[in-house]
Amino acid sequence: MFELQWWPVLFILPLPFLIAWLLPPANQEQQSALYFPHVQQFTGGQAQRSQRPIAKLGLMSLAWLLLVVSAARPMWFGEPVSIPSEGRDLMLAVDLSGSMQQQDMQVNGRTVDRLDMVKSVMDDFIERRVGDRLGLILFADTAYLQTPLTFDRETVKQLLSETVIGLVGDSTAIGDSIGLAVKRFSEKERSNRVLILLTDGRNTAGNISVEQALELAIANKVTIYAIGVGAEEQIQSGLFGQRRINPSMDLDEKTLINISKSTGGAYFRARSAQELSQIYESLDILEPVEGDEQTLRPRAELFYVPLLASLFIAGLMAIWPLLLKFASMITASKGVN
Repeated sequence: MFELQWWPVLFILPLPFLIAWLLPPANQEQQSALYFPHVQQFTGGQAQRSQRPIAKLGLMSLAWLLLVVSAARPMWFGEPVSIPSEGRDLMLAVDLSGSMQQQDMQVNGRTVDRLDMVKSVMDDFIERRVGDRLGLILFADTAYLQTPLTFDRETVKQLLSETVIGLVGDSTAIGDSIGLAVKRFSEKERSNRVLILLTDGRNTAGNISVEQALELAIANKVTIYAIGVGAEEQIQSGLFGQRRINPSMDLDEKTLINISKSTGGAYFRARSAQELSQIYESLDILEPVEGDEQTLRPRAELFYVPLLASLFIAGLMAIWPLLLKFASMITASKGVN
């Protein structure tokens, strides 16, 4: 199907004729008073010259018509093609409390804090989410939305890599993060509503308790997959030698298990980068949500066709007198010879 995307541009077609009609006519008496020394020669070509303005006006009109049609943006649309939209809606909630700076994780043979480990593993997880919509929530004293649900995985990765511990405090507002996720999911009419919650502590702050947030999640059919981050054993050197400690003593696994089971999700324990990577692989079994079917119509821009034709006519009119003059000079030189 042929269409003009900016068809109102066609209303300027009569513009040159309107300008010519509004301008005052040329003074014919002054023109007829001009003196021509070779009257006989001029009179002989008068009939031929009188036809040139008509042909010139026709070519100029055609060039103007083609130029206006090009400005109207002609396009060719093919038959509609239906494209199903499938993917998962995943909201990632990442803990930025002070305890996430505990250096009890190993990444590529070096000791890093928990947040750096989460970033390194989640970077690959986000990269594999082709076709999924991802959102990012950061929480500590409170929770805030860093990235709404989007297909732009690179932006989510970039904003996650720029996060720092203590950005929004040192406490842990798990209830606020769940409540914010529920609010963002409720803005979408059709969604599988999956929240992946990563934390290393217990709820110690926020405006919403975990129980209230859990009720909201159940009422809005939000599935929560909770991940407890942190090693269970660490060697610590002290005044009396080395001793083994549990750096994850503050992790409230009981609450996280209850949140996951109550919403139809599951609880995972990430004691290392390898375990977290395996957890992300197991999350790939989430059922994709089939969104509204999208329709795509192949299209091709055609503005350049009338534009090139108009430029060709204008260029031909510009050089035509020179061509005629050159041809007459060749003819005259042949006559002399």
